[in-house]
Amino acid sequence: MQTAAPRPHWLAYLALGAGILCLTFSAFFIRWSSAPGVVTTFFRMGLAGTLLAPMMLPRARKVHWSPALLSLALLGGVISALDHATWAGALGVTSVANATLLNNTAPVWVALAAWLFFREKLNRRFWLGLVLTLSGAVVVLGNNVLLNPKVTWGDLLGLLSGLFYAAYYIVTQRARARLDAITYMGIVDVASCLTLLIICLAAGLPLTGFPPLTYGVFLGAAVVSQIMGHVSLSYALGHLPASLVSPTMLAQPVISALLAIPLLGESLQPGQWLGGLAVLAGIYLVNQRRAPDPAP
Repeated sequence: MQTAAPRPHWLAYLALGAGILCLTFSAFFIRWSSAPGVVTTFFRMGLAGTLLAPMMLPRARKVHWSPALLSLALLGGVISALDHATWAGALGVTSVANATLLNNTAPVWVALAAWLFFREKLNRRFWLGLVLTLSGAVVVLGNNVLLNPKVTWGDLLGLLSGLFYAAYYIVTQRARARLDAITYMGIVDVASCLTLLIICLAAGLPLTGFPPLTYGVFLGAAVVSQIMGHVSLSYALGHLPASLVSPTMLAQPVISALLAIPLLGESLQPGQWLGGLAVLAGIYLVNQRRAPDPAP
C-alpha cells in the first residue's frame, strides 16, 4: 500500500513569502537612494558578491570548469546587469507599479522563446495568456501616452528589462544544471557588478560622494533583495513545485503597487489597474503553458 508523500514543510512557504517580499523592496531601495539607479544597482551587486565570496569560493574549487560553463555563468551576469540597468532606468521615469509589472512579463518571453527555438509544445492557455499580457501592456502604455508621454519611455525601458530578464531565465536554467545556487549567484554578482561599472563609467555617473544614508541603502539592497531574496526563493524552489512558486511570484508587482501608495505617494489610474490586471492574468496563464505529453 502506497503512503502519501509528505507535505512540504511550512518553512518552504515562509521562505517563498519572504523571498517575494525581499525582491519587492528592490524598487524601493532604488527610489530611496540619492544615487542614480544604475549606481545603486552596481553597489548592490558588488556588495552581494563580496558577502557571498567566502561561501562561493570553496564551492567553486570543486566544480569541473570548462570554457563553455564559465562563459555561460559570466553571460548570466552580463544579462543580469542589462536587466537591472534598464529596470533602474525605468524606475527613474515611470511608476514602481509599471516598472515592476512590465519587468515581470519575463515568463511570457521565456515561453515564446521556448516555442520558437526549442520547439516546446504550448497549449491554448499560453496563447490566451500572451494575448492578455500584450493587451494589458498596450493599455498601460497607451494610458501613459495620453497622460504623460515622458512616462511612456520609462514603460518601454521596463518592457525591455523584461526581455533581458527572460534571457537571464534561459541562461540560468542551463547554468544551474551544473552549478549550485551559491556558486552561480556569486559569479553572476561579480560579472554583473563589472558590467554595471562599465556602464556607469561610460555614462559619467558618480560613484562616490553620497550621504551616509545612501550607503546604507546600498547595503540594504545587497543583503535584503539580492542575497536574502534569491536564497529564500532557491530554498522554496527546492521544497515546493515550480507550478506553485511561479504563479505566486505574481504577488510581487501587486505588493509593489500597493506599498508604493503609502511609501512613495504614488497612485494608479483606472486604466493602469485594468491593464495591470490583464497582464497578471496573462502571466498566470503562461505559467500553465506546458502542453500535456501525447499519450503513448
